[in-house]
Amino acid sequence: MIVDDEPLALDVLENYIDKIDNLTLVARLDNAIEAFNRLNREAVDLVFLDIQMPRLTGIELLRNMSNPPRVIFTTAYRDYALAGFELDAIDYLLKPISFDRFLRAVNKAYQISVPNVPASFHASEVEEQSYEEAFLYLKADKKMVKILLKDILYIESLKDYVRVKTRDKSVTSYQRISFLEEKLPEDRFLRIHRSFIIAMDKIDAFSNSAVEIGEVELPIGRNYRNEVLNALNQKNLLRE
Repeated sequence: MIVDDEPLALDVLENYIDKIDNLTLVARLDNAIEAFNRLNREAVDLVFLDIQMPRLTGIELLRNMSNPPRVIFTTAYRDYALAGFELDAIDYLLKPISFDRFLRAVNKAYQISVPNVPASFHASEVEEQSYEEAFLYLKADKKMVKILLKDILYIESLKDYVRVKTRDKSVTSYQRISFLEEKLPEDRFLRIHRSFIIAMDKIDAFSNSAVEIGEVELPIGRNYRNEVLNALNQKNLLRE
């Protein structure tokens, strides 16, 4: 959420947010009172909050919330820095805000915690019940698309993009396949090629050179072959 009574400041932040795949703008508000009402109704992971606003300042907004969200203050005045940090603000950005400074503030927010990512998304071993509910969000067409891990058939790398294929949809997002490989549970997903990750429980057939999932045949990369066949053997998929 971004909250600022200056339209130009809102435009700048909206433009910056649009450049970051893991950020999605859920609200653009020009006053703190509306922000207060929205934040009491909806869960928001991060708020870029102006301080000097009419009727209710950003600091007054934060002080009056029983369960405040993570906040990055934005202001043209240095005098409020101490008050901002006393309220446990993640960062304090002085206008005009450069994109580089914006990125550093966002990275601080990520380092504190990564919201809305279930523990099973990070784990190499996932309980069956947790896996049934585990999901990820990918940014596609300016919105965040929810994908259950259990529904994924395979993931394809398209240079700087990935295509995640499920039985009923295909989602293409600006993301590196290596990032997803690190996050997906390794006992469920397998990198078989520099361009492909597969869900092992979706395999219909395989050979030394390819894996079949439905009507799609995906190649096993030469540099991945031994590891792939060993993994399939451990899953009792390999038959003499």
